This record gives sequence, C-alpha cells and structure tokens, in this order.
Amino acid sequence: MFITQTVPRQREIVEVLLRNGWDYMRRLLTGGKPEDPQLPTPAVLKKILVDLGPVYVKLGQLMSTRPDILSASYIEELSTLQDEVPAVAWSEVEILIRKQLKRPLEETFKYINPVPVAAGSIAQTHRATLADGREVAIKVQRPGIDITIAQDITLIQGVADLVARTEFGQNYEIKSIADEFCKALEAELDFTREASFTDELRRNLSKSKWFDTTKLVVAQIHWDVTTPKIMVMEWLDGVPLLSAQIGTEYEGKDPVTVRKEITTLLFRAFFQQLYIDGFFHADPHPGNLFYLRDGRVAILDCGMVGRLDPRTQQILTEMLLATVDLDAQRCAQLTLQLADSTQPVIMSRLESDYDRMLRKYHNLNVAQINFSQIIYEILQVARNNKIRLPTNMGLYAKTLANLEGVARGFNPELNFFDEIKPLLTDLFRRQLLGDSPLRSLLRTALDLKSLSLQSPRQIELLLDRVTSETLQWNISLRGLDGIRRTLDDAANRLSLSILVGSLIMGAAIISTKAQTLQLSLITNILFAAASLLGLWLIFSALRSGRRK
Repeated sequence: MFITQTVPRQREIVEVLLRNGWDYMRRLLTGGKPEDPQLPTPAVLKKILVDLGPVYVKLGQLMSTRPDILSASYIEELSTLQDEVPAVAWSEVEILIRKQLKRPLEETFKYINPVPVAAGSIAQTHRATLADGREVAIKVQRPGIDITIAQDITLIQGVADLVARTEFGQNYEIKSIADEFCKALEAELDFTREASFTDELRRNLSKSKWFDTTKLVVAQIHWDVTTPKIMVMEWLDGVPLLSAQIGTEYEGKDPVTVRKEITTLLFRAFFQQLYIDGFFHADPHPGNLFYLRDGRVAILDCGMVGRLDPRTQQILTEMLLATVDLDAQRCAQLTLQLADSTQPVIMSRLESDYDRMLRKYHNLNVAQINFSQIIYEILQVARNNKIRLPTNMGLYAKTLANLEGVARGFNPELNFFDEIKPLLTDLFRRQLLGDSPLRSLLRTALDLKSLSLQSPRQIELLLDRVTSETLQWNISLRGLDGIRRTLDDAANRLSLSILVGSLIMGAAIISTKAQTLQLSLITNILFAAASLLGLWLIFSALRSGRRK
C-alpha cells in the first residue's frame, strides 16, 4: 500500500526500517496485518533516526521532550542524539547570506571565518566581525533544508495516517502528535522567532531577586542584520560548562566554591524562568551552557522554549513540595488538576500507583534522590492511568532533567533539596501575597467589600424563596442513568409478573365455572395471553443476564 506509491525518499525510509529490524512497521508499510504494535528498542529507534538523516535526528530530539508519551528509557536514549553533521561548503553558505542581507556583504561584515564553529541539522554557525568592529556569531540556515524538511514532513504525516488506523494510533493520538512535531520542525526554520525568544529570555534574566544578574549572560541579537534564514548575535567567548577548567582566577576563590556558586546560579536562573517568568529555555544540555573567559555563565540557543501559565506554575510549585514530602495523595490530586481531559479516573488506583512509586524513596537521604527521575515517573504514572497532561509538561520535565544532569556533572556534591529549599519558601510567599503585598491586600479588601455588599441581598432572596416555597434544587449526579434504567426494568417486569399471575388466576376461576362456549373461549384467550407474556418475561430476563 505505502510502497506502491513510493518515491526515492520513501523507499530509502523503508530500507532503513527493514535494515534495522522493526518488524511491526515493516508489516504496516507493506499493507500486512500487524499484530500488537511495538516500538523498537530505544537503541534501535535511535539508530533508525540517525540513519534517516539530520531532519529525523531533530525529530528524535523533539520526541525526547515528551516523557508524557515515551518511557524514561526512550527519553534517556533520544536525549543523547546530537545533530552534528558535515558542514556545508562556504561557497553555498555565502550565496545564501548575500541573498538575505539588505546591503552588500562587504559593507556589512569586515570578516567572516569560512570554517564554521559548529554545524547542525538545521544550521551552522560562523564567527565574524561586523563593519564597526564588533565580534558576532552568524547562525546560517543550511541551503535547501526548507525543501528537505517539507518533503520529510509529508512522509511523517503519511506514516502517522497509517498508524492512526490502528488501535495503538488512536489510543495515543498519533496523528495529532505528528502534526505537533511537524509544526515544531517548521517553526525552527524561522530564525526571527528564535531571535525574539532570545531577547525575551535576556530581558527576563536581566532582573532578579535570587541571583546576581551580572554573572549570567544571554547573547544580544543584532536585529538590523537578522532575517528568517540568518541570525546575527553577540559573540560569547567561552567553552561548554562541563569542559571548563575552573581555576583560582575566579575572584580568588577555590574551584570547589566556584562550582557550587555556578550550580546555585543556574538553579536559581532556571527556577525563575519556570516558576516566576513562565517562559523558559527548554534545552539546557551541556552544549547550551557555556563558561566564559571572564567567569560569567552564558545560556545559548533559544530554539526550544516552553511557557507555563500562572495556574500551572502554582500547581507545579505544590507538586514540587509534594514530591519532596513524598505525599502520594497530594501528587494524585495535583495531577488531576493538571490534566487536559475530564475523562473519569479511578482515584484510589492513581493514589496507589503514586504511593508505590514514591515508597522506594522513603529510606533515601534527600541528597541521594534524583528529582528529575521522580518527575519522569510522575508522568509515567499519569500515562498508565490514561491521564493526558498538557504538552508543556514534557518540556518542563526535560528542562529539569537536563539541568540536574548538567549540575551533577559539573558539581558532583550537588544537593538538589539544598538548592531549591530557599526558593520554595519565596515561591509560596509569592503565591500568597503576589509580587506586591500591598496590591494583593487592597485587592482582597475590595473582594471582601463586594462580598459584604452582595451577601445580605443574596441571603434575603434565599429566605424569600424558602418561605414562598419556590426554591428549587437542580442536582445532577453522574453514573446514575444505568441504575435508573435497571430499576425501571425491574419495576416493569414485576408489574408484568403480577399481570400474568392475575390472568392465570382469572382464567382458572372462569374455567371451573365455564358452562358455555363463550366462557371457554375467554378462558383459552386468557391462558394464551398469560403464556405469551410469561415467555416474553423469561426471554427478557435471560437476555439481561447475558448482557451483564
């Protein structure tokens, strides 16, 4: 079915799937009848994505942000995907840059290094100098990548259509997930979007009560030379954080102290993004966190970001505290508050699953607990109970996991609870009082005033309805329709049984005194009616028992 309509790229995809031994997809693509759907093992899935090329590597990276869909083993494997690919020749890159610039290349840049400092699936980055002497980094889209992505998006949606016909595809809403991934891929082709995210992040982190903002930097965007296909930003001279050689040059402090301070800085910066700003960098992997020559820490690459509304922030703050307290019941309640859908959930089972999951952490020291792993397990419990959580929960969990992983790699003495304990107190105070306690107090006073003015009138109306007997209660209880129908059926059968009995008794009385042909005929009619009704009652009772 799929192969008969093939083009070279489709045939290549099928060959990769067959070569790596994904039998379920092989049967599906060839129009066979697959059995129970199964994903390949995490390692095989990663190899398939790598073999399919840069666009699918990027797709795998996007999939690693969805622990609400995939288990922890898949998330861990896909998180290691790196989209480093051979660089595009400078001659092709130069043509694209010249087409994008409003002025000639020679008037805009004094110098561009033709050898890229990094090359990925979507773009590659070159170091350059502007005409006014400022050092910059140019992120250039790979020539022709937009066409490749458009073709691969068509193929991804085609495969999603096939899988969506199966029960597995319907249960996991594969079609909507594929559409979401495809939109994310298309969005990465517009560098002005990433540039605006970078500006927003820099503005948010330029002010804070939790950390010294001079120690953290986000690159400044040069908007006059930024277009949808090229992004020009401030050059930040440094190395990936985990590669940094921390010496005593950092304000004369010993390396252990410096590592602890940088870890604290990162936690506070990201907790501000998650729980206060509601806009966060969603991919803090080791390559996106740099240690600069001057001792500052830089956050790079805002291509993947997430947003949290105030209500979600509040729930997640409480979830964090419930996790620290290992409170299974509260975790279950908060999960339902986060849920996207309103489909019924067995609360006792959900609480039991959380209790079983959290119980294994009861005897561990707080310093030994991997909190990002707990967040992943919370999402796993929700998935097992068929609770659909918002898609930004995946980005939230991945951000915490990446942050904790980098922090532990940089500072093995990390104690997650010590880092977040002072922040939790401030977060709960902020939830109670807001950013401005006086404003919150005045708002509460106005609400109380409004309530005090409305209450007497509402009480008067209530008493008036009670005394005039016009008060009505509209109560709707779910799940009672089946009970009501059962009771109705039982009442009807009882009535019919009484009627059948009455007919039989009447026929018997008449037959004992039947001396005419007319009375005998009536007796036979009554017996026939009673027999038919009796047979119908027996048949109805048997059918009802089979349904149960």
